[in-house]
Amino acid sequence: MTRTEDDDFEDENRDSLTDVPDSLGGVRLQKVLAEAGVGSRRHCEELIGAGRVEVDGETVRRFGARVDPERQVIRVDGKRIPAKPGLVYLAFNKPAGVLTAMSDTRGRKTISDFLGDRSERLFHIGRLDYETEGLMLLTNDGELAHRLAHPSFEVAKTYLAEVTGPVPKDLGRRLATGVELDDGVATADRFRVVDRSGNRVLVEITLHEGRKHIVRRMLAATGHPVSRLVRTDVGPIRLGQQRPGTTRDLTTREIGELYAAVGL
Repeated sequence: MTRTEDDDFEDENRDSLTDVPDSLGGVRLQKVLAEAGVGSRRHCEELIGAGRVEVDGETVRRFGARVDPERQVIRVDGKRIPAKPGLVYLAFNKPAGVLTAMSDTRGRKTISDFLGDRSERLFHIGRLDYETEGLMLLTNDGELAHRLAHPSFEVAKTYLAEVTGPVPKDLGRRLATGVELDDGVATADRFRVVDRSGNRVLVEITLHEGRKHIVRRMLAATGHPVSRLVRTDVGPIRLGQQRPGTTRDLTTREIGELYAAVGL
């Protein structure tokens, strides 16, 4: 029997991934990609055909491949996508005077007061002090939330702090070398002066530390108490121009970058 070019094409694009039947929750790969926000169904088919999609580590080029989004890991261009239905990933700009909690027996405002009537049970990743503002991540993806909060994954966080000046030129070096606190030495990854106005100075500091009040304590220990503190970045996610008290859905790209940051 003579082989044809079509036969050669099929061999080249065949893979050993076992299709998941409908009865066990199998869904066409291009549909999973589209529903995860990767793009239109047509665009997702083009990604599959170009060999840019992996399922459980194996490149899949078959448009009709059926996968289980509940259990299988799907990546596009090497970045994992949020394939499991029902997962929520939000960026929240916490105002000052809001408690990092979903409820409070003393009647103070909490994160839940800004979430409307959402039915999902969301986890807040890490904490911000009552008077600290800025970026918080909320999700019902328990595995991602656990890793982002765990100090062993060293996800960097960046803050803007208004401090009492003047700020000496060697402050960045001192923070990078380490500041002795009552619970051990704390170090900063990066530091820079953003703006000066009289005796008020705006500085930016990045660190992996997650201890309570760590930024305020570090700067106070160097003689520069903080009067206002805003978190602007958590790993690859930036606050940008998002208004205080609002939430936004993370993009598929941002979610993939978060997965990558914690090795998922």
